[in-house]
Amino acid sequence: MLSLNRTCFLSNSGINGSRTAIQRHGLPAAYVRVPGSLSTRARAAKSGDTGVVVETAFKEMQFGNGSPATVNVEMDTTVGGGVKDVYGEDTATEDQLVTPWSVSVASGYNLLRDPHHNKGLAFNEKERDAHYLRGLLPPTVVSQELQVKKMMHNIRQYQVPLQKYMAMTDLQEMNERLFYKLLIDNVEELLPVVYTPTVGEACQKYGSIFRRPQGLFISLKEKGRILEVLKNWPERNIQVIVVTDGERILGLGDLGCQGMGIPVGKLSLYTALGGVRPSACLPITIDVGTNNESLLNDEFYIGLRQRRATGQEYDELLHEFMCAVKQNYGEKVLIQFEDFANHNAFDLLEKYGTTHLVFNDDIQGTASVVLAGLIAAQKLVGGGLADHRYLFLGAGEAGTGIAELIALEISKQTNVPLDLARKNIWLVDSKGLVVSSRKESLQHFKKPWAHEHEPLIDLVDAVKAIKPTVLIGTSGVGRTFTKEVVQTMASLNEKPIILSLSNPTSQSECTAQEAYRWSEGRAIFASGSPFAPVEYEGKVFVPGQANNAYIFPGFGLGLIMSGAIRVHDDMLLAASEALAAEVTREDFKKGLIYPPFSNIRKISANIAARVATKAYELGLATRLPQPDDLVKCAESCMYSPTYRSYR
Repeated sequence: MLSLNRTCFLSNSGINGSRTAIQRHGLPAAYVRVPGSLSTRARAAKSGDTGVVVETAFKEMQFGNGSPATVNVEMDTTVGGGVKDVYGEDTATEDQLVTPWSVSVASGYNLLRDPHHNKGLAFNEKERDAHYLRGLLPPTVVSQELQVKKMMHNIRQYQVPLQKYMAMTDLQEMNERLFYKLLIDNVEELLPVVYTPTVGEACQKYGSIFRRPQGLFISLKEKGRILEVLKNWPERNIQVIVVTDGERILGLGDLGCQGMGIPVGKLSLYTALGGVRPSACLPITIDVGTNNESLLNDEFYIGLRQRRATGQEYDELLHEFMCAVKQNYGEKVLIQFEDFANHNAFDLLEKYGTTHLVFNDDIQGTASVVLAGLIAAQKLVGGGLADHRYLFLGAGEAGTGIAELIALEISKQTNVPLDLARKNIWLVDSKGLVVSSRKESLQHFKKPWAHEHEPLIDLVDAVKAIKPTVLIGTSGVGRTFTKEVVQTMASLNEKPIILSLSNPTSQSECTAQEAYRWSEGRAIFASGSPFAPVEYEGKVFVPGQANNAYIFPGFGLGLIMSGAIRVHDDMLLAASEALAAEVTREDFKKGLIYPPFSNIRKISANIAARVATKAYELGLATRLPQPDDLVKCAESCMYSPTYRSYR
């Protein structure tokens, strides 16, 4: 037996609090966290009650207030008989409890399994010696660029998008910096993989493909203990939380706990496109059950198997969550709501908009990116926003959110009252045109759009009657922009603006090919999900994508860098104007009303600067003094996925 005798200083906080001291003095990292009282941990001998046998243990420990503790660590150096059962897990019977030991030193085998610090074959010779990696890696040292090339080659071998999604997820859990380097360098190719449309299928099958948890799952079981749950998350300096309750995932409906794919995907884009540090991002799913019968009967479903909670029970859980987040992370943490059902989405935004830094991407983010496209489109059709008539198919949170922001921008540009700016904006819901005679039965968020007109049921009749110049789909129902609808739009307008925004691709109101063909190549088209370029009569049309990823990463970065404590509508208008300004002449020549994603980090920096500027103007910024150049400030504080060198 080999005996090591070391002396170190341990305070009364116990071994957990003295982890750093243990590591600094070169003690084995195996003894890091042992539950129980201080005396129990100090003895760290045989614990028959728990079934834990600690052989390489601290034989002698005398704890005082800063007094030295002598530690004798015994190691079995025999080679016969195999590996010793150090922690007693193998000798414990199945009904006995064992202690989940953890090792926290980022070196050796554990370093290769730490996604925050792992570099794989990119560890150089010096690092391999310093961090006990000799023999744990093949001898070749490669660059991060070669790793990116290899990963892209591997991902392109997959024919099924969900397989690519899973490969990217595996990489994120294995090597965080390589994941973001890969995503940033190949953003146009990989964005549909990690986000829409593939993330929709990933959520539908999340229970089947679930491997390792990402983020926090807060269910009704944690009611009364949410602050405690938040403290279980290892990172303390959280700047952005994306939260969903899974009730309205994209156009796919109630996916319950499996909606976690949305917060995870959104926060990946916060880092890749907006430069927010991964460690500052926290995805959360609020699990209050699901009304999806197929999930309740699915043996692989990972959430609560009960009908969705509503009313007071739901409100109390969400209120506890909002209070706990503010208590744990402070006033300036951004809480982004994702894919809540309409009634809850509007209520949460209204309830907490004056007390928290909250942002609903489905309502506000979608509105901002669509408004940016409409502002840019004016350079193709001429005139201003006030010169158009707008017809929406879909009167939920996305549709009404877009409509309201358009009205706000028209009011700002023309100095007309907001009520008057709304008059040229019409909505069609599942019961037909939203008109004043239906006002008593309408949900509150639809009432501002109930104008005087005879009731109309069919969309094509509404198009013929309203004669819109802009047709916007947010219905979540696929193929509702029929040939007759598009042809009617084309007969009324030289250049009809048609935005088919519902996700995923299967739910899009029409395809790019249909829009261009049925309008004889005259439509200005953009969609929520990506479509390939379309050739029509010898001309190639490149459809734009009204993707929220243009807005929310830069918008969030602007809030963070200014230390904003509230979101104001003027910030959304500023973000839209900043994005519209990024569309170049070359983009317009292709029929695009959005810039390419290849330059998204620069776009996000410009959006962040405009949002931060507005925060300072409104007196909502807390990071003082204001930087002289906010664009440079945004660029300088962006996270870089380039590998760091280790001591």
